[in-house]
Amino acid sequence: MTISKIYARIVYDSRGDPTIEVDVTTEKGKFSAIVPSGAHHNSNECLDLRDGDLSKWNGLGVTQAVHNVNDIIAPAIIKANLDVTDQESVDEFLIDLDGTPNKEKLGANAILAVSLAVAKAGAGKKGSPLYKHIADLAKLHEYPFVIPTPFFNVLNGGIHSGGELTFQEFMIVPYGAPSFFEAVRYATEIFHILRNITTEKYGATAANLGDEGGIAPSLDTANEALDLIVSAIKGAGYEDKVGIALDAAASDFYKDGKYDFNFKSKNSNPNDYLTSDQLAEFYLGLIQKYPIISLEDPFADQDWEAWVKYFPTFEGKVQIVADAITATTPEIIEKAIEKKIANVLLLKLNQIGTLTEAIDAAKIAYDAGWGVQVSHRSGETEDTTIADLAVGLRTAQVKSGAPARSERFAKYNQIIRIEDNLEQYARYAGKDFHDSNKI
Repeated sequence: MTISKIYARIVYDSRGDPTIEVDVTTEKGKFSAIVPSGAHHNSNECLDLRDGDLSKWNGLGVTQAVHNVNDIIAPAIIKANLDVTDQESVDEFLIDLDGTPNKEKLGANAILAVSLAVAKAGAGKKGSPLYKHIADLAKLHEYPFVIPTPFFNVLNGGIHSGGELTFQEFMIVPYGAPSFFEAVRYATEIFHILRNITTEKYGATAANLGDEGGIAPSLDTANEALDLIVSAIKGAGYEDKVGIALDAAASDFYKDGKYDFNFKSKNSNPNDYLTSDQLAEFYLGLIQKYPIISLEDPFADQDWEAWVKYFPTFEGKVQIVADAITATTPEIIEKAIEKKIANVLLLKLNQIGTLTEAIDAAKIAYDAGWGVQVSHRSGETEDTTIADLAVGLRTAQVKSGAPARSERFAKYNQIIRIEDNLEQYARYAGKDFHDSNKI
């Protein structure tokens, strides 16, 4: 089955910024994909192509990316007569058509939208659910399928909120739930209690939501945030079934070789910056005091020395998740594995730009004994591809923001549907979220 039409348009993400949607039409119908966008764009990521025209969308327009799909990619792919079930050939064609190391010619957003729409068309040709098609593409053991343990970002900080809180994400992890459906129930109950106790203590505006749907109160310290979350977990009665995960996003507060906890304040004082040693000690103090089970991006993506030095200290206490430092890029992942800086890869489709490359990145991590966590972006859409990706790749971990706002719940609801449809052919990862081979 070949492609008869490819068409791109501008739609909007959860921040109200433009993004790109692509329709791929075959004999089986029309298959669409929308790409998200992150607040971080480091040099290791593929290029999210933006117009830069400040007279429209504050420079964030994607008209050039849309043009590249409609006027360059579409006619080339249709002429090449590619089979939609041969994802690897389609993605190789897109990469070659762009011809640059970071997809800067056509834009990773343009390329990814086509790649994902083709994957959905491939699943449609086979009459297969997308997660099953992804499992086939990855050549991974399927049965039982693994339903991932969700990481819910219930309290937003860092650049995802307007307060002074340094760390970006404070997450709850219902590893003790008997199913994904029940895990979501635990999370919603905890989240509602968290909003209530936060407003009681800090006022009604403290329950305002951040970029990823979590509450964004004006707090000064991580301890304040963690105390609130622990109280909410206890209030819901899930102390032994729900852990806490942190995404420090340390690159955001890395300055002059040190770490500035007041990076969002105009009164930031260099004399208060922490060394990597001091920051590591701070994390260890939090891990000792609170039920923290996962720590993402504890150090900056430039601070390889700190990652190498402190991974042995953290290992066995919490899982260490690499995001900005690896950027879903196979060559960097291999370096990270060699230097032993972490034991979990955060997998973000738009950091690398095609489904095939994302699958390859996950398999590199698996081969090294790492875990894999599929992740949304802070600028999200109603597209649910990452839900199927997490199940298809047996990642056992997924994060898509808070149990609030439909662009976040779209992914969680899709996994609920998958779990419901698979019934006895699936297992909830639960406490084995770090290693799907145990399931």
